Amino acid sequence: MSLSTIWKCIFSPRLIKVYGTSSNLYQPSNYEKWGDQVISSLYMIWKLGLYTSPFIVGILYHKDYFTHEGLLSLTKFVTSIGVILVISYISRGLGRSFDDTYKNFIKALEEVNQEITPITKRNISAYDFEFYAWPIEYNLQQLNGSNKVSTSAFNPMPHGNMLDNLLQLPFRIAAAVAIHTFGIRLIYPGSLGILKIILDKALIQGRSRYVEYFRGERFKIRTSDGNDLDTMFVDRRTNLPNGNTLVICCEGNAGFYEIGIMGTPLEAGYSALGWNHPGFGGSSGTPYPPQEQNAIDAVMQFAINKLGFKVENIVIFAWSIGGYTATWASMNYPDIKGLVLDATFDDILPLAVNHMPAIISPVVDLAIREHANLNVAEQLVEYPGPVLFIRRTADEIICTKEGDITTNRGNFLLKKLLWRRYPLIFGSSQMNLLEEFLSLPSSKQDTLLRTHEVNESECISLLQSYISEYSKSFPLKIGEDFGTLEKNKMSLFLASKYLKDFKSTHCTMLPPEMFQLPWDIN
Repeated sequence: MSLSTIWKCIFSPRLIKVYGTSSNLYQPSNYEKWGDQVISSLYMIWKLGLYTSPFIVGILYHKDYFTHEGLLSLTKFVTSIGVILVISYISRGLGRSFDDTYKNFIKALEEVNQEITPITKRNISAYDFEFYAWPIEYNLQQLNGSNKVSTSAFNPMPHGNMLDNLLQLPFRIAAAVAIHTFGIRLIYPGSLGILKIILDKALIQGRSRYVEYFRGERFKIRTSDGNDLDTMFVDRRTNLPNGNTLVICCEGNAGFYEIGIMGTPLEAGYSALGWNHPGFGGSSGTPYPPQEQNAIDAVMQFAINKLGFKVENIVIFAWSIGGYTATWASMNYPDIKGLVLDATFDDILPLAVNHMPAIISPVVDLAIREHANLNVAEQLVEYPGPVLFIRRTADEIICTKEGDITTNRGNFLLKKLLWRRYPLIFGSSQMNLLEEFLSLPSSKQDTLLRTHEVNESECISLLQSYISEYSKSFPLKIGEDFGTLEKNKMSLFLASKYLKDFKSTHCTMLPPEMFQLPWDIN
C-alpha cells in the first residue's frame, strides 16, 4: 500500500452508505471505526466548548489556570489531545486504505472531480458520504449576469437624526452582538452543529429513502455568495400526471429536506426539489437573510436552467419560517405557477418579542429589524400570482397566545394580502367580518358562508367579468359599485378560497391529500 493512498484516505470524506448492495451501510474496519469515533467525539467536545466558552473561561480562571503553572498544565493537556488526534487520523487512514469498498469509492470520487459526466455522476451517486466532498454541478458564481434574476429586498429600518442614533447606539451594539452570537441560532436552531450530530441517523435514513424509493438525485449548488447547498431532486415528469409540475420545498427553522416537507408533494405525485438552508445539513454558511435570499435564488436558477423546468410550471411550497425564502422567490419570480404557505407567519418580530422578556424588547426590535428582518408579508404582497394558506388550527408556535386561534400570525398574513389585492372589497366592516371568519373552525366557517348567502358561481362570475373588461393586475379595483352585502359575500368567498384549515399542531407532517395547487381567479 503506497503512502499516497494512505495520505488520501486520511483526509478523504467519511463513507456512510453504498446504495444497491445487500449490506447498505458501509462497515468500516476497526482501525477506521476507532479513529472516526475519537475524531467525532473531539469535534463534539469542541463544539460544546465553543457554546459554553464563557463558563469554561470563568471556571479556568477560578481554578488558577491562567497562572504560569496553570498555563503549562493547559499546554500539556492540549498537546496530549493533539497527539491523540494525529494517531486517530493515521488509524483511520490505514483502515480505509486496506478496504476495497472504500478504495472503489475514492476512485469514483476522483473521476467525478476530474470530469462530471453521466457515467461519473452515476458512479458517485452509488455512495452516500460527507457532503463537503460532493462535486459542484451548478455554480452561480461562474454564470454571467444575464442568467441572474434582478433581485429585490426590503430594509424598512428608518434612518433617524444624529441624536436618536447616538441614544440608540448601545442598543444597536447589543443587538448586533446578540444576533451574531446566539440570536441567529435561536431563530434557526437547525444550524446548530450539535443538532445535526443528534439527527445524523435520521437524516441518513431520510436521504436513503429519497434515493432508493423515489430514485432521487443529490446535487450540490454553489450560490452567488459562495455557499454550497445540499439539495435533492426527484423527477416524475415521465411517469405521473402531476410530474411536469416541480414543487420547490422551503423548510422550517429546524427542518431538513431529508425529514421535512418534501415527502408531501412527492406522495401527491409531483416532481420535487428539496434544499437545506445555509448551515443546515450538508449546506455551508449561516442563515442570515442575505444568504437565505442567495440560496433560494440559486435553487430557482438551478431548477430553470439545469433541471429544465419552465417558471410557470414551478410551485413553491413553504412551511413555517420557510415562508421567508418562498415569498422572496415568488416576489422575484412572479410567473411561477403558485405559492403554498403552510403554518407561515406575517412577520417574525411579534413572535420574537412575545418569547423574550419585555425589558429587552428594544434590543430584540433592533436585532430583528436590522439583522434578521423576516417580514414575510412585505414580500408576499409584491407577488401577483395564486396563493394558498394552510392554517394549523392547533398551532402552538406562531400563535402569540397559545390556544387562541385569533392570535395566529397566519391570520395577519392573509388579511394583509387580501386588503392589498382587493382594497375596495375589504373595508373596515369586511375586515371585521374576516376576523370573525378566521376565529371559527372550518365547520362554522361554512355556516357563516351560508348565513351570508355566499354563492361561489356568482362571485367567480363577477371577478371574471371585471378581469375580462379591465385586467388581472393587482390591486383589483372591483367593488367600487358594490353595496355592503355584496362586499360581505365577496370577502367571505375570497377568504374561503385563499385559506384551508388543517386540524393539527405546528410540526405535524402535512398529509398529501391536503396539498393542492392554489386557487386562481381564471
